[in-house]
Amino acid sequence: MTRGVPATRLPAALKVNSLSLFFGLIFLLSLVAQAFVGTAYFNREQLSGGLRPVGVGDYVLSSSYWVDVTENWQSEFLQFLLFILATVWFVQKGSPESKAIEKAGRESDKDQKVGRYAEEDSPAWARAGGWRLSVYSHSLALVMGAIFVGSWLAQSVTGAVAYSEEQLRNLQDPVTWTEYLALPEFWSRTVQNWQSEFLAVLAMVVLSIYLRERGSPESKPVGTAHEATGVEG
Repeated sequence: MTRGVPATRLPAALKVNSLSLFFGLIFLLSLVAQAFVGTAYFNREQLSGGLRPVGVGDYVLSSSYWVDVTENWQSEFLQFLLFILATVWFVQKGSPESKAIEKAGRESDKDQKVGRYAEEDSPAWARAGGWRLSVYSHSLALVMGAIFVGSWLAQSVTGAVAYSEEQLRNLQDPVTWTEYLALPEFWSRTVQNWQSEFLAVLAMVVLSIYLRERGSPESKPVGTAHEATGVEG
C-alpha cells in the first residue's frame, strides 16, 4: 500500500492519469535507450579514430548526447507551438484537428468563458481581468514557446561544443557559438527535424478527415461524415 493513498483508490488514481503516465514512462525509457545505443555508436567512432571508448555515464554527460536530445526537443515543441497558434485562425474542413469553420479567430469572452462569463470552476485567472487574464489567455503558447527557445539554445550550445570537439580530434580549429550558428552543420540538423514534424502534423490533419480510430479523441466517431469539422470521438 502506498502511504497516504488507500489501496482501493490507487487504481483509480492511475487510471485518471494513465495517459500522462504512459507517455512519461516511454519518454524515460527512450532516453535510457538513447544513452546505450548512443554510447555504442559514439565508441565505434572513437575506436575508428584510434581513441579510447567511454562509459555510458560519461556519454550521457557529454555534449554529443545532449545535442541529439535537445535537437529533437526543440523541433517537437516548435511543432506544437505552431499548431497551437495556427489553429486559432486556420481551419480545415472535415478534420477533428480543426475548430469549427465558423469559430475561426480568438472567439468571444462568452465562448471562452472568461471575465463575467466565467463559471464557478473556471481557473482564477480566467475570472480576473487585466494582465492576468491576458497572460493566462496565451499561457499555453507562451510556455511552449519558452521551451522551444530554451531547447533551441541548448541544442546550439551543445552542438557547438560537440562540433569543436570533433574539429580538435581531426586536428582542426574549434569554432565559437556564433560561428557554429552560421555553419550548414547546424542548420542541416535543425531543418531536417523541422520538416519531419511539419509533415507529421499535415498528415494528421488531412488523414483524420477520411480515416478513423474508434474511441480516440484524435479521431471523429467512426460513423461521422467526412465533412464534419471539429468533431472528436
